Amino acid sequence: MRGLLNKLVSCSLSVAGKWQHQQLRRLNIHEYQGAELMGKYGVNVPKGVAVSSLDEVKKAIQDVFPGESELVVKSQVLAGGRGLGKFKNGFQGGVHIVKVDKIEETAGKMLGQILVTKQTGSQGKIVSKVYLCEKLSLVNEMYFAIMLDRTSAGPLIIACKKGGTSIEDLAEKFPDLIIKVPIDVFKGITDEDAAKVVDGLAPKVADRSNSIEQVKKLYKLFCECDCTLLEINPIAETSDKQLVAADAKLNFDDNAAFRQEEIFALRDPTQEDPREVAAAMADLNYIGLDGEIGCMVNGAGLAMATMDIVKLHGGTPANFLDVGGNASEGQVVEAFKILTSDDKVKAILVNIFGGIMKCDVIASGIVNAAKQVALKVPVVVRLEGTNVDQGKRILKESGMALITAEDLDDAAKKAVKASAS
Repeated sequence: MRGLLNKLVSCSLSVAGKWQHQQLRRLNIHEYQGAELMGKYGVNVPKGVAVSSLDEVKKAIQDVFPGESELVVKSQVLAGGRGLGKFKNGFQGGVHIVKVDKIEETAGKMLGQILVTKQTGSQGKIVSKVYLCEKLSLVNEMYFAIMLDRTSAGPLIIACKKGGTSIEDLAEKFPDLIIKVPIDVFKGITDEDAAKVVDGLAPKVADRSNSIEQVKKLYKLFCECDCTLLEINPIAETSDKQLVAADAKLNFDDNAAFRQEEIFALRDPTQEDPREVAAAMADLNYIGLDGEIGCMVNGAGLAMATMDIVKLHGGTPANFLDVGGNASEGQVVEAFKILTSDDKVKAILVNIFGGIMKCDVIASGIVNAAKQVALKVPVVVRLEGTNVDQGKRILKESGMALITAEDLDDAAKKAVKASAS
């Protein structure tokens, strides 16, 4: 979720903000996919097509945009700030308005290249597709978003009569321009609600009645598709008096994957942390962080407590990893593979309180993982609970050079010390 929402509604949605690595998981789709979905709901979007090769670029120009003199070429990565981004090959900017005879050249500098933006981190993201769009004659640019709001316990529509640039800066400089309209989730959006949003957008030439209908269609999409965020920056007016979604950013609730199969089939794993992709395939709850101590714990609450105590003793967790209450030995092995794939990890802390999850299963998994992965970092193990004696015996008889701990505090201290050595 973009930083704007943290600034605008930080009091009402504490999970918003720049720390995107969190247990709340949301499917993020590309702009071209979002535009296609909006079009299905009757939302005005520019004509466009996504291409992944120069041959497809040529064909799109001939078949989709005959007679056009200029097109917008947009790199497709799941991150904001594309326009001001820079490719690792030196090419500047992930969004360009280009003469038709230069489109192949521009697309060629984007496709297959790594784009670095303010949201990707220094590693950047690969551009596998570019989105070719018609160049619209825009007369006014505004901002529009729908998100979930804890205070009103329902959807919240945010609108601003200025858009197309950093909404964070606008919110800081001109807070009075931002309007927020909470929607009663049981009644749905009313004409009065939609009218308030349109008044906040303050369109100059677009028909008011048509604009109200566009807002209602966007809300319908948000609800029916189980969105957690729908953001358009800019939502714009064209010279022919239309309100058009000139951009599209949509997130979806992962808990709704079972009833949104078509949408979740759009997931692009190449844009995600490969460790998180591997963890999801193994049915593990993993979120990568930036520290040096890899943590493997059973239970989200215990995992959070483990991370806190590691931090208390001067260390930094490298991840959140919950193996759950009924993980198999194979899942434990996979968990170790994921932990050791992170070059920043200098030590691993295993903290298991055996209830449903048995300590002997974890111990067997640790031993087998060591055989398969060839552990090169110290491993601190704290086991307690069901079958703890069997688990400790398995570890002792394995001949592995493990560091054992009696309690969580002791384990955290030893992990921090081991990571520093």
